[in-house]
Amino acid sequence: MYSKQVKAVIVIALFLSCWQIISHLKIYSVYLLPSPLAVFNCFVEGIADGSLITHISISIQRVFSGYFIAFVIAIMFSIVSLNYPKIMEYFDSIIQFMRNVPPLSLVPLLILWFGIGEKSKLIIIILASFFPMYLNIDKGFKSTDIKLIEVGKSFGYSKSEIFFRIILPAAIPDILVGMRIGMGYSYRAIIGAEMIASSSGLGYMINFAKSLSHTDAVIVGIITIGILGSLCDYIFKIFINRLLKDTKGNGWN
Repeated sequence: MYSKQVKAVIVIALFLSCWQIISHLKIYSVYLLPSPLAVFNCFVEGIADGSLITHISISIQRVFSGYFIAFVIAIMFSIVSLNYPKIMEYFDSIIQFMRNVPPLSLVPLLILWFGIGEKSKLIIIILASFFPMYLNIDKGFKSTDIKLIEVGKSFGYSKSEIFFRIILPAAIPDILVGMRIGMGYSYRAIIGAEMIASSSGLGYMINFAKSLSHTDAVIVGIITIGILGSLCDYIFKIFINRLLKDTKGNGWN
């Protein structure tokens, strides 16, 4: 039997072959569907002149900036929810409401308030990644085995010691689940935001290429987004598997 990697290579090779055949037979015009070679040449040109690297670095910087801020806020909210559940009851309805509002639907309003600068895109990323991280972290904190907490109390642990020695370690799997999901959400959100309100980044590059009818550049942007997203998720997966290597059935294999 073929390995998973070999199967993936076979599927990609078949896809590129079909694409090349369709392009060669001119079933669709070159304007609508350029050949794989034309797309590859466009990719090489973007790397050579530095434009593609610039757009990639800008998008990644935006993603990680908003993602880090959202993670810190999610941790803070989860700690408050754990220690002061009565207070969080006041905010629960607002959180549930905002969780169901697509972040990209707020782009027009954010443009009116903050313009097309970095603030609006940063807020979009924070809103997109905050909720999956907060919900999973909150679940992890509150699902800690009560028996472990009672053991900690019997040893005379303070509240902070119980949190850092018992609750936080027990919640690590849920925290990592939220972080992985949040990363995917933030990555998709920034591409959409850049297509609507930006003058740089991969989303802007795709939208600008579309306005110039450069289909090859549009496809390059889409493929680049897919590669970066898959690479980021793969690195995240390796990191998590190593961190939880002693945890059976951690769900990351």
